[in-house]
Amino acid sequence: MTETSTVIIVGSSRSTGNTAELAIAVARKLKASVIDLNQYQIAPFDYAFKNREDDFLALMKQVLGFERIIFATPMYWYAPSATMKTFMDRISDLLKIEKNLGRQLRSKKAALLGTGCDAEPAACFEQVFQLTFAYLGMAYQGMLYAHCENEFIHAQHLLAIDKFTEALHAQ
Repeated sequence: MTETSTVIIVGSSRSTGNTAELAIAVARKLKASVIDLNQYQIAPFDYAFKNREDDFLALMKQVLGFERIIFATPMYWYAPSATMKTFMDRISDLLKIEKNLGRQLRSKKAALLGTGCDAEPAACFEQVFQLTFAYLGMAYQGMLYAHCENEFIHAQHLLAIDKFTEALHAQ
């Protein structure tokens, strides 16, 4: 795997919040690229596909150039952020109108970064991603969750980050 074969997609309301801090720490270890969804205009999914002119398809063409895609999101009410959920919903475009792009997801590896106030994430949080990746034919490689009561403190998560990134390198 090349050093630039991983991309981390950050879907958070705060571009400099806990989730972004975790993503940056992991990206440094993996030499990964980071994409902040706040920098793109991605409209909600609609059944008439009226949003085809937003940034989603161009962004996905870029993302599909990577071998591993890591989704990074805070856990809000036991679910991904609205930013991440909108991005995930738009993957439906790849299953309906851009099928050639959608098929490319089948060969990808996927992982999850999560942050939240709970000491442990609810099982349903990870399950959303596990089921989505399985449906898309992506190889799920696991989750790193960082408990952040108020702020992300790198030193508190260093061992977990090392363990997670080492496991990804081994897969």
